[in-house]
Amino acid sequence: MEESHEARALLSAAAVRETAQRMFALAREHRLDDWELHLECLPHTVDFVANVIRQRYPTLAPPLHARWRHFEFSGHDLWRELDASHVWSDTAARARAAFDLAITSVLLDAGAGSSWRYRDVDGRTAARSEGLALASLRWFASGGMSVDSRDPLRADALALTRLSTESLAEAFQISATNPLAGADGRVHLLNRLGIALQMRPDVFALADSPRPGGLFDTLSRRAVNGMLPASVILEVLLDGFGPIWEDRPSLGGVPLGDCWPHPALSGPSPYSRYVPLHKLSQWLAYSLIEPLQQAGIDVRDIDALTGLAEYRNGGLFVDLGVLVPRRRDDWSRQHQVADPFVVGWRSLTVALLDELAPLVRAKLNVTREAFPLGRLLEGGTWAAGRAIAQERRSDGSPPFRILSDGTVF
Repeated sequence: MEESHEARALLSAAAVRETAQRMFALAREHRLDDWELHLECLPHTVDFVANVIRQRYPTLAPPLHARWRHFEFSGHDLWRELDASHVWSDTAARARAAFDLAITSVLLDAGAGSSWRYRDVDGRTAARSEGLALASLRWFASGGMSVDSRDPLRADALALTRLSTESLAEAFQISATNPLAGADGRVHLLNRLGIALQMRPDVFALADSPRPGGLFDTLSRRAVNGMLPASVILEVLLDGFGPIWEDRPSLGGVPLGDCWPHPALSGPSPYSRYVPLHKLSQWLAYSLIEPLQQAGIDVRDIDALTGLAEYRNGGLFVDLGVLVPRRRDDWSRQHQVADPFVVGWRSLTVALLDELAPLVRAKLNVTREAFPLGRLLEGGTWAAGRAIAQERRSDGSPPFRILSDGTVF
């Protein structure tokens, strides 16, 4: 029972931030085997990110970093267009559909690899996150995740359990000449999502048959006087989606998801030796804020969520020299996501984003209230990470070779 309680303590944004600070302290004391920290390079990183923000958002008002940004192409917001063309029975029905799309699209968003492309019906071609977003939106809009052809804009648990690699390959235009990294892993993740939805009708079927959008009703009930802390979104996600993550650590029978042991951490219990990261779940939490707000729920304290431990944010700090591998061969060898090298890199990324945020705000002369971390991610660090990757490597790839199963990056 005690171990189970400790395991659940890892399922929060606060745990991600607290552990990242522990890792950061170890790095500053030169006690990590894999990484050197060069904070003298942080001012240049601040300048680089601030310049990217000014270029992309001259009014210094970027939106939150959310999946919705990837549905915007050439001045067209494809989700808004789809939303406007549909007749919703009420506000809740619209929010459930938005949740269905955001959740499935985010879970399909792990790194695509450098070769894959998606060609849209209008001839538009997109790659990486934008391509994955476009492909998932078109799949969703076609009814590919619905059990009812008369109601295509939904993702039903039963339909998700039936998805196959072949159906994903058709929807995402995967072929021998257009390979998508981790295709099998993506399908299996959605299959397990469908099973998890059916296992938890108390979370996902309060007002409809089991579907990801059922989470909207659960979160609505958690709001007090119309207000909901952002951290609650993540905690509900981690509780409800815990079983979908395959081959992940667990403690006391509690699945931990994107949470990994690290040899540099010590403590009296197994709990203290793990590094929680929850990258996809946190990005999903950011992505659910707007549908909640549009349904009239005031989401508060968004900065309680952390930065995202992924290769764009992490690559920014590596490519600009803030984080340097101790071993030369780490640049060329292939890494597993559970390797201490990768776990440490990702956790230090979270800590460094917290270090970077106030410095960038000072450079831009904006307040924390006007420029929360979610805006910094969208306006600056994610885009800056992509920009510097393109400068360093012609294909814009991450700085390291990481074996992805389609469920982490």
